[in-house]
Amino acid sequence: MSGVALKDVTKIFPGGTVALDNVSLEVADGEFMVLLGPSGCGKSTLLRIIAGLEEPSAGSVLMDGEPADDLPPRERGVAMVFQDYALYPHMNVNDNIGFPLRQAGVELEERQRRTVDAASALGIADLLVRRIGRLSGGQRQRVAMGRAIVREPDLFLMDEPLSNIDAGQRAELRTEISGLAQQLGVTVIYVTHDQTEALTMADKVAILRKGVLQDVGTPAAVYNRPATMYVAAFLGSPRMGLMEAKVEVREESHIDLILGEQRLRMPWADPRRRILSRYRSEQIVVGVRAESLTPVAAGTAGNVLAGHVRTMEHHGHETLAFLDVGAAAAMVDDPRAGGATRVPRGGWLHSFRKAISRMIDGSRSADDEEMTDTLNDLKPVPGRHHRRSAELAVRLTPYPQLRNGTPLSVAVDMEALHFFSPQGNRIDVGWR
Repeated sequence: MSGVALKDVTKIFPGGTVALDNVSLEVADGEFMVLLGPSGCGKSTLLRIIAGLEEPSAGSVLMDGEPADDLPPRERGVAMVFQDYALYPHMNVNDNIGFPLRQAGVELEERQRRTVDAASALGIADLLVRRIGRLSGGQRQRVAMGRAIVREPDLFLMDEPLSNIDAGQRAELRTEISGLAQQLGVTVIYVTHDQTEALTMADKVAILRKGVLQDVGTPAAVYNRPATMYVAAFLGSPRMGLMEAKVEVREESHIDLILGEQRLRMPWADPRRRILSRYRSEQIVVGVRAESLTPVAAGTAGNVLAGHVRTMEHHGHETLAFLDVGAAAAMVDDPRAGGATRVPRGGWLHSFRKAISRMIDGSRSADDEEMTDTLNDLKPVPGRHHRRSAELAVRLTPYPQLRNGTPLSVAVDMEALHFFSPQGNRIDVGWR
């Protein structure tokens, strides 16, 4: 087995693109770690650095507590499984799986035994004489996994291995990969953008965004106590509703969370009011998941939000209604920008017209650098009259008698609310 530690790893590509920004992460022996995030967040780059295929610009990689930065890939005890399988089409399944052993000079009898064992574990022993071109996508991925398993490595690195496979086979292979990892007792680092894979397969999940590590923990921990607003919005289907709220403190009585024209009330006896009181008269972000909302009759007393159905999604076993309660949606900020959006001098529209006119007539001036920065960062900053309304997802029975625009009220489970600062960090109020 092999434990892996990343210490302050940064990767900057030529041209100044920051792929990884000071990432520190520990993966224990025998742990199944999933690197989760959208395309371009640095997941695959991190995997390649661990494998030795890329060098970090700063920081170091440790394996079993020893520095591995100077070790070539073949000496790291690593096997990789790629998204595109990387199989040899002129070979059959048997030769593809056994190829690493042949390259290592393993004797034929031992090579064949380990090849058959790997193929049997993956359910493809009956395909050993078949050519790669005659296999389905799921079968090809099993062959690619077999080629990694047969080496008996200390560490498996899997780069989105199921992304080219249809939904039914993905569900089957998720179970097989998890079971094999436990059976072999190996360390696995698995890259995906699919939260279902992350939450169902991982011992721990590390969420990345634009090269910045946002959160690390068990699937239950990152779902129930997301460290940042970005993680809260990224995990969960449907997405968590994130609303701007003003905190009003009524000493020795209660705390009101003002959401547009409505409010939720937290009693003074609630232990969370101690931290929320620090945000007196300030804006925070309140997050609520669909499972925390229950449809109720209009006018019901208590912590109830009234709104109207904006859209609906029918999923057969249930219907999701997206409810507009008149609260402003919180914007998920750039983790490296600290929530700030640079506004060009003279306002966005003025700078846009100025930059475009310069591009058209080809003129040059001392302001060229400012023009470039303006075009790179240019985007409107939503004003008070342009803020998007928040949508709260509500789970309903299949195909209810509702239409878009229908009034709907929901009771809110106050103990299940999530709270974030305006900068996007969790306000640690002790989610239960």
